[in-house]
Amino acid sequence: MSSLVTLGPPPALPDAASLLAKQEALLAELRKLGSVLVAYSGGTDSAYLAWAAQQALGPNAIAVLADSHSIPESHKRDAREFAAEFGIRYEVIFTQEFENPDYARNDGDRCFHCKDELFIQMQAFGQQMGISQIVYGVNKDDLGDYRPGQRAAKIHQVDAPLVKADLSKAEIRELSRVAGLPTWNRPAAACLSSRIAYGMQVTPENVKQVETGEEQLRALGFRQFRVRHHGDLARIEIARDEMERALTMEMAGEFTRIFKALGFHFVTLDLQGYRQGSMNESLGVAVGNGGR
Repeated sequence: MSSLVTLGPPPALPDAASLLAKQEALLAELRKLGSVLVAYSGGTDSAYLAWAAQQALGPNAIAVLADSHSIPESHKRDAREFAAEFGIRYEVIFTQEFENPDYARNDGDRCFHCKDELFIQMQAFGQQMGISQIVYGVNKDDLGDYRPGQRAAKIHQVDAPLVKADLSKAEIRELSRVAGLPTWNRPAAACLSSRIAYGMQVTPENVKQVETGEEQLRALGFRQFRVRHHGDLARIEIARDEMERALTMEMAGEFTRIFKALGFHFVTLDLQGYRQGSMNESLGVAVGNGGR
């Protein structure tokens, strides 16, 4: 029996007035907080939240970008450019999750230890800036996904304004589009460590292998994909609507050239295609829409 899941059509969006009402509820929620630090990666959700916080609070909202091995350099660059373009106050902090053996061993709680470190460092930065409230870009669709990082958010009392405004991923994309934010159709993204097979130690070296491989796939013109690191084996996931282009001998040669040069002994193309959270399949949990 095939393990492929047939997805139905995306849910219909509310009308424009209802969407804007949700956005106003978000802005009102942020205004109530007075000042915030936004956990900011430059992805669709956190960029929209950072923009909304700037709209609501001006300089009393600071987007905080973590400089970590697990975030691609291209994402950091895009995040800085977005903040500069829209007048969002932002700061860069350094996180040390790779020095934590509980993180590096890469079990099912890795994401918890990552977010725990992020929020600890953000709280320390907030003390310097006189801002105690942290917000992050989890949306209502994320609540059904396997995300240990949400447990860290609860421990550190991090607020989730997008959830309080009842905003889904699709609604955030549409509101971003209406606001003229270039992040509205950005492909789903997640940290590089999420590409490393559970049980394999996460290191700066193996996440760099993934980052370099993904940059080269992007250079080949692919838009939605993941490189999954299984030790000597690289497993490439390509979106189903781009798969036909990937399934050629010419492209097989390109994939082999790229990943052999990066030190992989075996290179595979996953015929099931790109799917969010596929590494979670090995944990026996549902594959949701968390973008991993």
